[in-house]
Parts: sequence; C-alpha cells; structure tokens
Amino acid sequence: MELYLDLHSQPCRSVFLLAKAIGIPFEFKLVELSAGQQYSEEFGKINVMRKVPVMKDGSFVLTESVAILKYMLQKHSSSLADHWYPADLQQRARVNEYLSWQHMNLRAHGSKVFLLKVPKEKMDAAVQDLNQSLQMLEDKFLQNKPFIVGDKISVADLVAIVEIIQPVATGLDVFEGRQKLTAWRERVKKALGEKLFAEAHEVIMKVGSLPQQMQNNSNLEMLKPKFQKLLS
Repeated sequence: MELYLDLHSQPCRSVFLLAKAIGIPFEFKLVELSAGQQYSEEFGKINVMRKVPVMKDGSFVLTESVAILKYMLQKHSSSLADHWYPADLQQRARVNEYLSWQHMNLRAHGSKVFLLKVPKEKMDAAVQDLNQSLQMLEDKFLQNKPFIVGDKISVADLVAIVEIIQPVATGLDVFEGRQKLTAWRERVKKALGEKLFAEAHEVIMKVGSLPQQMQNNSNLEMLKPKFQKLLS
C-alpha cells in the first residue's frame, strides 16, 4: 500500500495515524503542498483532483480521507480490535455521525483559523465559530464518556484530534479552560502512544515557515479564492 500524504494536512494525519496504530504496512509518499507538488504532472496521473491524502492499494486508487479510513478499517476488520470501527450497528452509526458532522464544523472552522491572516474582527468571528464547534464536540459527542463512542478510542477520535491540533499549531490554545477536552486529548495520546502522536504532529507544530512558503509559490495563487470564500 502507498499513501500519498503531507502531514501539514489534518486528513493526512488521520490516515497516517490509523495506518500506524493498527499496523498496516505502507510506503509513505510525500506530496509537499506548500511547494505545489500536488500540481505536478506526475501527481495529476494519480489524482486528477490534486488533493491528498491518496491511497494506492495495488492498482486500486482511493481519494478522500474518510473513504480511505473506512477502507483500511474494513479491509483489516478480521484482525482489528473492534473499538476502532465497532461492528455494533448503533455504535458504528455514532462513529459515522461524527465523521459526517465534523467536515463542515470542526474542520471548516479550525482550518479557517489556521490558514488565514485576516482583519481582527473576522478572525474573532472565526475563533468564535471554532469555539462553538469545540463546545458541540464536548456537549454532544463526548458528553461524559472517555472517548467519542464510549470507553475506547475509535477512528472518530483520530479525526477529531488532528483537527483540533491544527489551530493549536498557530499558537491558539483551544484547550485553555476546557478540562473535559484536555482530559480527552490526553486519553487519545495515551491510546495512540506518545511517540506516534508526536511523530504525526511534528511537522505541523513547526508550521511557522509554511505561510511564507505558500506565498512564494505561484502555483498556489489559485487557492486564494477558496480561502477568501471561507470568510464571506
């Protein structure tokens, strides 16, 4: 299996973490987004959408992080601990519920804070949206449980933690004053292993040079309208 990844990307980190955590052998294929490598002719032959992550399993190519996560979980279900993607209908539905909710909520709001340097009033609004998503994560999804689906970690927790770390990397401490969220983060780190958690987030925690790299790359000019739309 080949995984085309850039660990600056939250979805890439979730795929990386799951593959490592459940012991799937893979070849790491780095696609540097800040250098515009996703626009290369070579990568375009792998994914015409020019996005990561991408999984190549033999001749089968799959895009979209949630699809890749589910593929890996279902392919290895016979040897996999059930808690990652429970067989129980209702517990699995809870995992899928979170995966469906997060994309336009925690992911969208965390990405907005991470990607954009904007006027203070708009950044304040972006942080407020992020805080509302974090509160929903606590109140609806975590409630008083150790993890999103119950007593053990699931793929939903992986997808959640990588999104939350994204704005943290910019210096915004989203865990401040959130004891429930902080305790959950520590349980996720322990369940994954401190070493693996640190490995996955090493690149993003050194993110200081990324905005300048992106500004210096003309291939990324086409992304500006997308970023501006986030603030409309």
